[in-house]
Amino acid sequence: MRESRAAERGRGLSDSKEEAAGFIPRSRLEALTDAVFAFAMTLLVINIELPEGFHPKTNQEFLRGLSDLSDTFTAYLITFFVLIGFWSARAEETGQPEMASPPYARATLLQLLAVTFLPFSMLAVSRYDVAAAVWIYGANMIALAVTALAMSRTAASDSGRSSAPDGRVKLGMLILSAVLSMVTSLFSPDYAMLLYLLILASPLVARVVDRR
Repeated sequence: MRESRAAERGRGLSDSKEEAAGFIPRSRLEALTDAVFAFAMTLLVINIELPEGFHPKTNQEFLRGLSDLSDTFTAYLITFFVLIGFWSARAEETGQPEMASPPYARATLLQLLAVTFLPFSMLAVSRYDVAAAVWIYGANMIALAVTALAMSRTAASDSGRSSAPDGRVKLGMLILSAVLSMVTSLFSPDYAMLLYLLILASPLVARVVDRR
């Protein structure tokens, strides 16, 4: 009984020290993360708009109008599944400390900044077939990956464990896809977004890396 009380007092002192050092409950960060991701995903689909003055009279006219939105649908699907991947990676984290260190909190907030910018960058790349729009989108994707790497490294340091290699491979593939897409946009903006399909090869690349 005395040992349990001593342990509780020890945890209380430890929590007080962490709060004084700028630590915050990880649950608060996770709640904010879920809300921001949900809001960003909602804004993505809102950006899919039919052209003004679009009044189809037949099924063919309607389908032709939808085909004109192929770039928008491509950007939407890529962006949505990238967001799902980042959110799932966060949801699958286990064994993390209850209190988040200041570096981890800063990395998380920077990632959420990149998440909130995604609806705009998706709108730009889906509406304008120019290299500048592809570069804005690519920079947004790279920012997401870099902040995720920073979060992974900080979380590993805080918990005293090594970060998962497959996570680094997937983020590396996202950065590679973004860079290749940005380079391709200089020659063919119409096909630049297709380079993000390289992300689908991430599990295969991760297995190859694990064997080494």
